[in-house]
Amino acid sequence: MYVLVNAIVMLGMLVVVPAGLRLTGLPELDRIRRLWPFFAAHGALALWLPRGATATALAVCYALGTVLLALHAPRLAWRGRDLGPAGIALLTALVSPAVAAIALVAERSGHELFGFDLGILALTVPHFHFAGFAAALIAGLVCRICEGPAGRFAALSVPLGTLLVLVGYFLGDWAELAGAVVLTAGMWTVGLLTWRLGHAGDRDRTTRLLLLSSAAVLVATMLLALSWALGEATGLPHPTLTWMAATHGLGNALGFALCSLLAWQRIRTESPARTASPGNTGDLIHTEGRTA
Repeated sequence: MYVLVNAIVMLGMLVVVPAGLRLTGLPELDRIRRLWPFFAAHGALALWLPRGATATALAVCYALGTVLLALHAPRLAWRGRDLGPAGIALLTALVSPAVAAIALVAERSGHELFGFDLGILALTVPHFHFAGFAAALIAGLVCRICEGPAGRFAALSVPLGTLLVLVGYFLGDWAELAGAVVLTAGMWTVGLLTWRLGHAGDRDRTTRLLLLSSAAVLVATMLLALSWALGEATGLPHPTLTWMAATHGLGNALGFALCSLLAWQRIRTESPARTASPGNTGDLIHTEGRTA
């Protein structure tokens, strides 16, 4: 299982985060985006070494990069005092890799942080790269070009669900189930809006296929997440962690996150007016109701 989990985490570190940062169009993030391969390479190497001082030092280097990224969140929040749902989703994305990196440092050092066993810490790393960073970022992008309450609900419920799942780690299985329900509702809303975007008449065939694939994958992967959380809370039969990594984890990484980011990059390249322009940092904080 951990070989697969490590491969998924590497995808998040080396591909998903820098691609997502590029999509924000924020020049404030250009420097950390250029430095990101340096930090991510250390984090990726840390995954494959035996637990100990060397792996921990490499993980700390990656954590430093995530902290530098997270420090942009309060600056953007202060600048955008009338922060809307899309802005909240963006700030969640910027902070999430730091949560993953803290778990990585603890796991690589063999320290059961807050009493969580090393297996749970290892799974926290991909969770906050994909459910935290990728899902929140994509929910914010969807919110920015989709009018109506559905887009705003998606941009708020994905960060809230991610936070509730994190809180559930401390409060117990029922709290984690509540977080999974909220996160699933948000992700399915993202999927529905993405499906509609994929059927827009002016999409080229490749972009449409990427959007529709990412939307369809969410139906299955989040149903698996609900099944696992419900089983943990009630004792009902549910998938094992190995099975979840091979289905839910891999599906969200490749089918949702990667396909979505590729699609949004194509949308941004083909129709820059629909997404934030690199010179206009206010769009991500203030823009809320653009039509697809």
